[in-house]
Amino acid sequence: MIGTDTPALVVENIVKRFNVASEPWWRKLTRSKNETNGTNGLSRNVGQENGHNQNGGTNNGTPRAKRGKQIVTAVDHVSFEVERREIFGVLGPNGSGKSTLIRVLSTLLLPDEGTVTVFGLDVDKQSMQVKRLINRVSVDAAFFKKLSPKENLLYGARLYGVSGAEANIKAQEILKRLGLRENSYTEPMEEMSRGMQQKVAIARAFLTQPILLLLDEPTTGLDPRSKLEVQSFVRELRDVHDATILITTHDMYEADVLCDRIAILDDGKIVALGTPAELKQRANRNGHEPTLEDVFMQLTGKELVEKEDLSDFEPDKVLS
Repeated sequence: MIGTDTPALVVENIVKRFNVASEPWWRKLTRSKNETNGTNGLSRNVGQENGHNQNGGTNNGTPRAKRGKQIVTAVDHVSFEVERREIFGVLGPNGSGKSTLIRVLSTLLLPDEGTVTVFGLDVDKQSMQVKRLINRVSVDAAFFKKLSPKENLLYGARLYGVSGAEANIKAQEILKRLGLRENSYTEPMEEMSRGMQQKVAIARAFLTQPILLLLDEPTTGLDPRSKLEVQSFVRELRDVHDATILITTHDMYEADVLCDRIAILDDGKIVALGTPAELKQRANRNGHEPTLEDVFMQLTGKELVEKEDLSDFEPDKVLS
């Protein structure tokens, strides 16, 4: 039973690194055998003979990089809380760690340090329970491309225990709300534009009515009208279905009008956190009312989207 005063999400000092050398399998096996036999001296000596500890780091606790690689710290000691029924935004340039953070929160990656709890449940120790409470939409959502939206949605719904008949009714209602053409419901996904596929990804997440929804750039590739439809549906999910939403986005207007609070991420660290109004008060006016983009540029000195990424935008082939 989830208490009403339990925060939806608590992120405490999490760190996620890539290209860290792991402990060789033979060393793990040796240590396991020695622990079973009640001795650990050999395992300790084997692990330390090259100056390495049991976790792939050096003896002073510093992580060791894979051969020929450099350690990348994608998320660097990040902490924040999200309250129930809050829409919480995470902004940052490409490579700032937004998607890695979402993957950690959704149990797809384990943090190297720190803890994450979803309604009091640890994403590491109680991952199966957490998965029943959450759903995730990513900008690169995967589908069975030969199947239709209907078939993909029904398959996803059954994984969450939703019956086929119930899922079919809900799926059609959601797709209609998102502006997807009715006759495209049974067309193969591979024949649909990126924008239309993204609508199906959003519908698949909404279908299970999660109480924590993680949206990783969900409106990328959508035309302006579709963006408004998605934003309206996000508010409805929060207001009607008591859901909590965490969203990453490159759209400053979307973040401003949709989010209750916003965290700005840069090089894996949170450089600012507050309501849109509070963040805009921190920006220099320079003769005009500051925007979130002004705040972002002053804090990071970077563009939100690199110019080459603009070529990824593909409007719907058929506008709803």
